[in-house]
Amino acid sequence: MNHEKYMNIAIEEANKALALDEVPIGAIVVHQGEVIGRGHNLREIGQNPTHHAEMVAIQQASEHLGSWRLEDCTLYVTLEPCVMCSGAIVMSRIPVVVYGAHDPKGGCSGSLMNLLHEERFNHQATVISGICHDECSQLLKDFFKDLRAKKKAQKQRQSEVESFEK
Repeated sequence: MNHEKYMNIAIEEANKALALDEVPIGAIVVHQGEVIGRGHNLREIGQNPTHHAEMVAIQQASEHLGSWRLEDCTLYVTLEPCVMCSGAIVMSRIPVVVYGAHDPKGGCSGSLMNLLHEERFNHQATVISGICHDECSQLLKDFFKDLRAKKKAQKQRQSEVESFEK
């Protein structure tokens, strides 16, 4: 499989999240060379902690196949899956997970722990990491840099208003 090709589609999904002021994470599920599930973060818009890119893409892929078993699929995601998404990957039997950027604070596919290789589960996934790492990582770095700048500017404006009111 051409991992870069599919990761670039996941990056397109991440950019959709970015356009919505969501954390720019995107995911796709590929089955026999066809993208059958797409997702990007929608947690803020939906005010739902389960609306991660992977969860949206897995749900869409399951609907497409008419099955919760995604045994012949590959998941591409721009950021290492968290504990919730890793659990969904195990439960949906996805055999291959390809991700871009590592998540040292929340990644459960190799960084903090490795739920996808946990032998006590009845399913494990092959993990391929670092595909388009720089681009995936930069998307997140730029988003959080801009977010911090917006918060700083908002704090500054609030301070100016309070000074004026005194």
